[in-house]
Amino acid sequence: MLDLGPHASFILAAYGVTAVAIAGLVLITVGDDLKQRYLLAALERQGIKRRSAAKSTAKTATPTTTHSSVKKPAAKRKTTPRKRKAPS
Repeated sequence: MLDLGPHASFILAAYGVTAVAIAGLVLITVGDDLKQRYLLAALERQGIKRRSAAKSTAKTATPTTTHSSVKKPAAKRKTTPRKRKAPS
């Protein structure tokens, strides 16, 4: 084994505490991910949809008119800035 000198116990203890802390953070993160996926699935079973789902279906929907692929000239496009939500 490596010669860590007179501070070997301190060095090994520091590595041990660090390994336990990182393993704990990984376990907490994985556990929270599973919990959030379960809650999301439960909400979707109740019929509650995500806002992002509506945006993705709007992008993949087929156009209803033949002129929808024609872009408006830059002068006639709406240029209103998007409002940001207030932090909660």
